[in-house]
Amino acid sequence: MSSLDQFSNQKHINLETYKKNDQAVQTPVWFVIQNDLIYVITKESTGKVKRIKNNPSVRVVPSDMKGKPTGSWVSGKATVVNDEEAEKAIKLRKKKYGFMATVAGFLTSAKGKLVVFSIKLD
Repeated sequence: MSSLDQFSNQKHINLETYKKNDQAVQTPVWFVIQNDLIYVITKESTGKVKRIKNNPSVRVVPSDMKGKPTGSWVSGKATVVNDEEAEKAIKLRKKKYGFMATVAGFLTSAKGKLVVFSIKLD
């Protein structure tokens, strides 16, 4: 069984990123899976983007919408992706979350451009 299996058919993951002082910050997020990678789409001004640029180590767990874990934590490495790979992930998110993805984009439009990062599980 792959460590990705527990994420299939889930709507949310709890993403744990780390501050410069190694303090963990957990954030429930939407995600999509493509080519054995987890993709998260967010806005460039969010704290998680800054933290990932400083430290690509992350942990993820399937969760409810409030971030309460519903599976087992898995470590991984996050990498910001661009171009075709990012566009594909954005399209997959629109397909998975439908109208809600459009609404979320509109509500967070002041937070800047979209940033897409992939997570390769250890």
